[in-house]
Amino acid sequence: MKILHLDTNHDLLINQLNDLGFTNHEDYTSSKEQIQTKISDYHGIVLRSRFTIDKQFLDAATNLKFIARVGAGLENIDCHYAELKGITLIAAPEGNRNAVAEHALGMLLSLFNNLNKADAEVRQGKWLREDNRGVELDGKTIGIIGYGNMGKAFAKKLRGFDVKVYCYDIKPHVGDENAKQVSLKELQEQADVVSLHTPQTPLTLNMIHAEFIKAFKKPFWFINTARGRSVVTQDLVSALKTGNILGAGLDVLEYEKASFENLFKSDVTSSAVEMPEAFQYLINAQNVLLTPHIAGWTMESKQKLAQTIVDKIKAKFC
Repeated sequence: MKILHLDTNHDLLINQLNDLGFTNHEDYTSSKEQIQTKISDYHGIVLRSRFTIDKQFLDAATNLKFIARVGAGLENIDCHYAELKGITLIAAPEGNRNAVAEHALGMLLSLFNNLNKADAEVRQGKWLREDNRGVELDGKTIGIIGYGNMGKAFAKKLRGFDVKVYCYDIKPHVGDENAKQVSLKELQEQADVVSLHTPQTPLTLNMIHAEFIKAFKKPFWFINTARGRSVVTQDLVSALKTGNILGAGLDVLEYEKASFENLFKSDVTSSAVEMPEAFQYLINAQNVLLTPHIAGWTMESKQKLAQTIVDKIKAKFC
């Protein structure tokens, strides 16, 4: 079987696939259109998020047996059409769930203790102790929306704190010893912190909007290490301004390209791109922490993601 690799990954991925007898080709520079002209030669694709795999591309991939995404989600692939064509879809949420959980916890603790704000002030010669009095996590109720690989990993990280952990998921019976599954209404009544861990689907697009936020009974802290398009940024900013949201840790933003590699749909350096007003607010807000979609982007997760893909290809095709 011939495999085409469209994004760079950990060396073990190609090395181990070579050892298993697969023929591996790499193309990290050709356009999607150029790739499409030769994709019929390949039985497998391995990619991260370089471009979308749509119906037209899949129609050209006449010999394709599998698509492996070295990441957690498959939203850059027309999964329904691929499955209709008998193509196996492989993802690796097991590979970076620990990294995502640690990042979410780090963001939360940083927000609670004003770490980034205080650090910047000290570097400017300011010693403002009272202004940076923090909040403790103990005693809080954490609401996790989406209780799959990522949500479960985050709940596990919270076991060392004296907190209540609730989870909400569209699937029944996913709660465990680390989180009590509740209705969305109960989560909105109880949560002091909301951490989003949902995949990108039609159901989750724009799910965090003004009415959703207003349904919470008390102000809350918000963490998003899932997908940026799940949040209506303007509504999030409005809630930050009114105090309905006390602070936000955002590893993802709705302005990202589908590839996740860039922020805006056009080159951010181009004069033709106008920075959204909501984003301007976020980058200046002291109670907002921003990172460039790196929650699952650790040295360890790079290796674990690659190993997970190898193991799944091996189990299915060897």
